Parts: sequence; structure tokens; C-alpha cells
Amino acid sequence: MTARARLAEYARLIRLDRPVGIYLLLWPTLWALWIAADGMPPLHIVLIFAVGVTLMRSAGCAINDFADRHIDPHVERTRSRPLAQGSIEPWEAVAVFLTLSALAFALVLLTNPLTVAYALVAVVLAATYPFTKRFHSLPQVHLGAAFAWAVPMAFTAVTNEAPPPIAWLLFVTTLTWTVVYDTFYGMVDREYDLAIGVRSTAILFGEQDRLITGILQVLVWFGLFLVGQQAGFGGIYLGALVIVAMLMFYQQFLIFDREPEACFRAFRNNHHLGLVVLVGMVADTLLLG
Repeated sequence: MTARARLAEYARLIRLDRPVGIYLLLWPTLWALWIAADGMPPLHIVLIFAVGVTLMRSAGCAINDFADRHIDPHVERTRSRPLAQGSIEPWEAVAVFLTLSALAFALVLLTNPLTVAYALVAVVLAATYPFTKRFHSLPQVHLGAAFAWAVPMAFTAVTNEAPPPIAWLLFVTTLTWTVVYDTFYGMVDREYDLAIGVRSTAILFGEQDRLITGILQVLVWFGLFLVGQQAGFGGIYLGALVIVAMLMFYQQFLIFDREPEACFRAFRNNHHLGLVVLVGMVADTLLLG
């Protein structure tokens, strides 16, 4: 394989052709930065976190495929991934994970010691998540913690102080939101996961999946509402939350028949939800603040 072809396989490994995962991690990070700075955060902090989010999501994909290298060949949606196809070796995926994680950690060194300490937790969460589906039925909660950990990190990077209560409220809200959309994602592969013996909230919730994800969506919406109240957002942000509620109803409509392709569309739709929240925060501050 030529060097160019191998780089193309590495790009597929880290899903550069499917950036929705980057967006889902980026939006709550930007929410946190905006609230922590009470408006526009320092540009260098935004750049550090935007690049860091991209690197860590990419690293997470690499270690996830390493962990699932014996599972992915048996799942229709994943059997074309580089490790599943054998176009790259397992050690290469680990090397990619370590390299990207090291680069992301180097970026955090440009912030402050408190944020560096929090970043160590982020690396542990990212490295361990892919293996949890073998040991318990709530790997989506572990993923939620990994994705949401960017929230307290964003606060420490901006303020150089321990995250305030609003940061932890946003952390829990983001974690819950991640459980929702990753359950939608798990519903796509539920039949394969059951046959293979992989665990997920989609399997745990069973026939109550729509009810439970709906309840969790209500909690996410209420969490975003409380965050807005504590941050001092006004009418524009509330208008954004109306759109958020509409998107949540649409997602429930998509998963109603539990058709895999529709469930995947519900998962992807959360990218728009996260963007709407960010636009609501920014517009409210700039126009009403």
C-alpha cells in the first residue's frame, strides 16, 4: 500500500469523512466557553478547544475500532471500516490513538495547570469507553461523561478556577443528551449487538426505548432551560429552546417504527439541536445582553 493510500485509510479510521461526531462534541464545548466567558471567550482558547475536540474525537474513533476489531466484521454498518477489512493493523490504530491524544494534550498545556489536570481525566474516559460495552449495559453513560467532560475543562480554561455549579449542571445535561442520541445510534445496530453479545442502552431499554429516551429528552430540555436561567439568557434563547423541543419531537417521530435508517437520521439530527442552542446563546447575548 502506498503512503497516500495508507493516509486515506487512517482518515477513514478517524471518520474524517463523517464529521457529525466532531460537531456533537464541539457544540456543548462552545456552550460552556460562551457561558464561562459571559460572552465571546478568548480566541486562542476557542481555537485550542476546537482543534482539541477534533483530535480527541478522532482518537476516540481509532481506539473504538481497535476495541471492536473482532466485532465490526459481523455488523453490516461497520464491516467496511479499515480494521474490519484488514487494510490497517491493530497496532496502527493504537498508534493513531496515542499520537492524536498526545497532540490534544499538548494543546491543553497552552492553557493552565488546572485545565491540564482535568484533561488527564478526559484521556482516561476516552481510552476506556470503547471497552465498557463488554462489561455493563450503560456504555452510553460512559460516552456521555467522556463527551461532557469538555464542559468543566472549558470553564477552567477561561476562568482558571474550579468549575461553578452552572458548569456541572451543563455537564449533567450534556451527559444526558449524549445518552439520548447514542441510544438512537445503538438502535441502528441492536439486532447485530444482540447476536454478538454487545451491551448498550438500546438493548437495556428494550421496548421502552422510545419512552425512556423521551423522558431523557425532557430532562435535557429542562436542564438547558435552567442553564439559561442561571446564565441570564432571555427571550431569544427561550425561542431557541422552542426549536429544540420541536427537534426532539421530530426525533421521536423518526424512531417511532425503530427502522434503522430512521434511527440513524434521529441520531444525526442532534447536530442541528446543538447548533440551535449555541446560536440561541450567542444571539441572546449579542442582541439582548
